[in-house]
Amino acid sequence: MGPYTITYFGVRGRCGAMRIMMADQGQEWKEILIDFADWTKGDLKASCVFGQLPKFEDGGLVLYQSNAILRHLGRNHDAYGKDGKEAALIDMMCDGVEDLRLKYVKMIYQEYDTGKDQYIKDLPNHLDKFEAVMAKNKTGFLVGNKPSFADYGLFEVLLNHLVLCSSCLDTSPSLKSFVEKMSARPKIKAFLSSDAYKKLPINGNGKQ
Repeated sequence: MGPYTITYFGVRGRCGAMRIMMADQGQEWKEILIDFADWTKGDLKASCVFGQLPKFEDGGLVLYQSNAILRHLGRNHDAYGKDGKEAALIDMMCDGVEDLRLKYVKMIYQEYDTGKDQYIKDLPNHLDKFEAVMAKNKTGFLVGNKPSFADYGLFEVLLNHLVLCSSCLDTSPSLKSFVEKMSARPKIKAFLSSDAYKKLPINGNGKQ
């Protein structure tokens, strides 16, 4: 397994969670950064299955769709639960994280100037679902007793929200503890403090 190759734009965006996951799993990967001007020419876009990036390569396997890539990494690195029941629950949580991510992305790209304040006001109603699951599991993770690919996804989305609103987890003690715990994992801590991570903006339009 590995080294992997990611082809994506020079932002964290849809590759944030997979980069954090690969770092935590001690994996090496190559980055091919695509300029937006080159992307608009259409040649690379036409070669992508769904006309979208990221593109992820694992040897001869080429994948698109960020959550499919996370699932692949989960299977490769024992981060997909201990059995079928846990895997199903992890899939469910991954889909829940995706719902939250889509709400965030819509606000960032379509409603930032007019909807940011309302989004932050409504955020507890979205985070409380994850808070309840995390509190019930009592292990510090969404499912089971170690990080799954869904945990990496949630962690990365919460980091983005903490940039948006630094107090957004103040009423979610389990999620706040989760972020602290994940941030303290040595390989994640090293990655988050690296230039490779810090130099990339969160989103393509500069809003955060």
